[in-house]
Amino acid sequence: MADCESCIRGTIHKGDPIGVEEQVHGLNTYIVGNRTNPRAIIVIYPDAFGRNLINNFLIADAYAKSGDYLVYMPDFYEGDAASLSLADLAIPVDASKLSSFSKYTGLLMALPTFIMFLSRHGAAKSERVTNEFLAKLRKATPKEQKIGIVGFCFGGKYAMIAGLGRNKISLDGNESDKVPLVDAVVALHPSNLSLPADAEDIIVPLSIGWGKEDSSAKIELMGKVQELHKKAAAAGKQVPEVEHKVYVPGRHGFAVRGNPDDPAEKKCLEDSVTQVLDWFKKWL
Repeated sequence: MADCESCIRGTIHKGDPIGVEEQVHGLNTYIVGNRTNPRAIIVIYPDAFGRNLINNFLIADAYAKSGDYLVYMPDFYEGDAASLSLADLAIPVDASKLSSFSKYTGLLMALPTFIMFLSRHGAAKSERVTNEFLAKLRKATPKEQKIGIVGFCFGGKYAMIAGLGRNKISLDGNESDKVPLVDAVVALHPSNLSLPADAEDIIVPLSIGWGKEDSSAKIELMGKVQELHKKAAAAGKQVPEVEHKVYVPGRHGFAVRGNPDDPAEKKCLEDSVTQVLDWFKKWL
């Protein structure tokens, strides 16, 4: 909990979402992109602000822009995403103009509410909601069509979990012929990772974006994940391709809530979109 300061700070972006909202497999879902003949489906698990933050809709629109993908952003928070009132004093924020007193006073007011949000969205519940949606989606999707998932911050953890071997499902009742919930995963500044459990058993291609200055998904975690997969490979286990990208400055939330008026943060925003699309172009 000590690192939650960075989880509730960032910039609101400008734009008008172009998709629509419908019920999909039991969850209210933002849908955008190619419904006729998509090359693949991309599922987004947004950060804790979820559908309360326009940035997440604009990211979905960016993925759909090429016309290659059908993009789903389900309400994995089931109507209970973190409120924007939890933002660190204000959005947008310029921390250089804030006094230490006002900054920490704001955090003291915001953190208890954010901690309550986390308590309502524990790991077991969040994994269940995610996996149930993905299982229904997988069963409803033609076998030849692939599915990718990208998760941000809070959602990064559950995107990674979706690619684990323990979550394979049977499509036809044959337990000996199970398939992964998804075909490829991207996790950007994934928070609250539990290692080795959330990464060791990955069975689909995985791309992770780390921030050099991330105070929540700390850069040191990258080395721990790499070591897990190195040991697994040395033990004879088949490990899929895993890539790691490091963003500078890469403060927490860089792929969603970076400041587009800051050149370095704008580059992080743009490069993270490229990371996702390049990975899915390769594997979906």
